[in-house]
Amino acid sequence: MKHPLVSFAFAVALIGASLSLSLAASSDPRIDAYGAQPESGAAPDARRPPDGGSVMVYDRDYPFIHYSDPPVRNDIARLQKRIDAGTVKLTATPQHGYLDSILKALNIDPDSQTLVFSKTSLQVDAISAATPRAIYFNDNTYVAWVQKTGMLEINTMDADRGPVFYTVNAADSHAVLERQALRCLTCHDSYSEMGGGVPRFLFESTYEVEHGKLIPDAVARETADETPIAERWGGWYVTGQDGGALHLGNIQPPATNAPIALDKVRRGSLASLGSLLDTSPYLRSTSDIVALLVLEHQITVHNLIIRANYKSRMLLARFFPTGDAATVHWAQLPTPLQARLEQLLDPVADGLIMRGAAPLPDKVVGSNGYAAWFQAQGPKDSQGRSLRELDLTTRVFRYPLSFLIYSEGFDALPLFVRERLYEKLAHDLHATADGRTAFDILVATKPEFAQAVKTLRD
Repeated sequence: MKHPLVSFAFAVALIGASLSLSLAASSDPRIDAYGAQPESGAAPDARRPPDGGSVMVYDRDYPFIHYSDPPVRNDIARLQKRIDAGTVKLTATPQHGYLDSILKALNIDPDSQTLVFSKTSLQVDAISAATPRAIYFNDNTYVAWVQKTGMLEINTMDADRGPVFYTVNAADSHAVLERQALRCLTCHDSYSEMGGGVPRFLFESTYEVEHGKLIPDAVARETADETPIAERWGGWYVTGQDGGALHLGNIQPPATNAPIALDKVRRGSLASLGSLLDTSPYLRSTSDIVALLVLEHQITVHNLIIRANYKSRMLLARFFPTGDAATVHWAQLPTPLQARLEQLLDPVADGLIMRGAAPLPDKVVGSNGYAAWFQAQGPKDSQGRSLRELDLTTRVFRYPLSFLIYSEGFDALPLFVRERLYEKLAHDLHATADGRTAFDILVATKPEFAQAVKTLRD
């Protein structure tokens, strides 16, 4: 089964279906170089995943994560508490089900709408180029809506467990945010639930280009910050001004799977999608290019954070079992463990400073108010500067440091991981003028970082 894009069981391929350290790396392709395998002598965990099935692989490979337990540190769990307490009431409409109500409750801007028509979702039969899935998102949560299905697919970042998945059905008179697991993790797992992988978000492009020809039936490729713009957005609609970027958006599925000359089907970004589909059922008529760029970035960084959380705790449990992830400092770790952690954390630091991110070819302009909404969120320093400021000329962000440094997922990383990342960031950000500004903004807006820098200097 191909799963191009956002899998929210989930989309992004996020929601549906469309980011070593063992002492000796295993040759088993299901086990990565960190040696993620059952603890020696450990009995299998007898708990079952939320939607039934066999014991979850994460409960076996990462028992300290407690993936099958009810997740509580995420937007949806908190929303459910508010619903149960009667402080929030979700209401369904005939056209959109609970969509409007949930977006309002989660402070998700409808202008974040992106449209994807790759057939990857729990609702695959209802998705087509004429009826794409709409994805709406904020920093932590992704909500996917498909016409006439009545079901919302929701993927959210839990600080402790990483991606967790929910559905809510308009047929329920009282909204029930039901957790899903194995159906979604078939795609949202590094090794498809074979062991050794971690849950993740997905964002994929469904087409490839070879020698100037579009390959419609290519295997979907994950998209990250470093993916060239020319290889992005196959299976997605794109609105706005792309500055002449040669991307794969807005190319509807060709009538044949045979290679076709790219110049015959490439459209680039569009001011309107009206010539391609009826957008009247959707909250917006756009699939905003700026929203797509931000979406790809945050999925890249979320996945790095998730992997660092799972693997660093695994390494601590194996090689320093007396250490407490919440209190042990980097300096207290054994030197061999530090060396292994360095291999894990270097990519996280690089992702946070967007090292290797693909450049934009020219100025990008959004098609709605999403860019303004995004920049208005989050902390600012005394001069009004923010890590959420957009550049959109040669790069996406004004300053080379991800806004997800403020996220609950980052703050939930083990103390020793945060300490080492702060040290790496303090060093790397001083390499450029914009980096030094980002450093100053972070000192002013994140007290833990400011204290860590002070400790380093002392």
